[in-house]
Amino acid sequence: MSSRRDFLKITGLASVGAFTASSCKLQTQDKAKSVKTVRPIVVSTWKNGLHANKKAWEILSSGGRAIDAVEKGVMVVEADPDDITVGYGGLPDRDGFVTLDASIMDEKGNAGSVCALQNIMHPVSVARKVMEKTPHVMLAGEGALQFAVEQGFKEMNLLTEKAKKAWEKWKETSKYEPVINIENHDTIGMLAIDSAGNISGSCTTSGLAFKMHGRVGDSPIIGAGMYCDNEVGGAVATGMGELVMKTLGSFLVVELMRQGKSPQEAVEEAILRIVKKIPEYKKYQIGYLALDKNGNVGAYCLHKGFNYARYADNKSELIDADYYIKG
Repeated sequence: MSSRRDFLKITGLASVGAFTASSCKLQTQDKAKSVKTVRPIVVSTWKNGLHANKKAWEILSSGGRAIDAVEKGVMVVEADPDDITVGYGGLPDRDGFVTLDASIMDEKGNAGSVCALQNIMHPVSVARKVMEKTPHVMLAGEGALQFAVEQGFKEMNLLTEKAKKAWEKWKETSKYEPVINIENHDTIGMLAIDSAGNISGSCTTSGLAFKMHGRVGDSPIIGAGMYCDNEVGGAVATGMGELVMKTLGSFLVVELMRQGKSPQEAVEEAILRIVKKIPEYKKYQIGYLALDKNGNVGAYCLHKGFNYARYADNKSELIDADYYIKG
């Protein structure tokens, strides 16, 4: 009798377990079916991303590759003399030199970057040449310039009259104080997913205005200013690069997404990492922008004021990011 009861109890539990497993499987399948995949899509940091995204969208909407979109997109901003934080027209360092940093990464994990590059309008394109034509990831300073010239890039004076006047005014006091949401608009970072589902990223900047000559920020550092993984998604950073470098922010965001966090949860955790690790965080602005392989976007920053541009479904929009420091 006891054996029969035990047998019924065991088979009953097995039936319940099988039903529960089957139910969970159905729920998982239903949830998977409900996830909307958005592609192609392009996102980029700050308002200047609207113009950059438009160019990138021309490539994506015609079936082009994400790597081409993120290069050509940010080149729009690099060539804008009215943008004082990227490329031609960027504010110089304290010695009057315009030095540029940039990075790019494709869906295969290939990456290229340049830092402290002078006299070349499009550092992102030089970074791509580093990726495609050399066994290296990063070239710096005079070596980067030599390589650019060898690849056919033309040298030019990047210091515009507008930037020169700002530098001469700054020299009256030579006082360096980062201004939240003003001077820290020092980067455009872009992420794109093409129709084939491949993701690529780019990041380009003239760095902090009136920085020490030779200073390099996070933008050309793979895993700091930008990082992509075709299995997971990508992330870009903007703001005070030193804080991003100390926490390897973009790599952190992608790894958090790999572990199951949404893009929004991942960027919020990356900001909290800065808050926990860097005591003077309130003095600076940092913003993170993330994109997963389904086209979901996350954006978060320390202070109010960071926004990002999004282009998908033939719609362009500028979106304000949520922020940590309130009140």
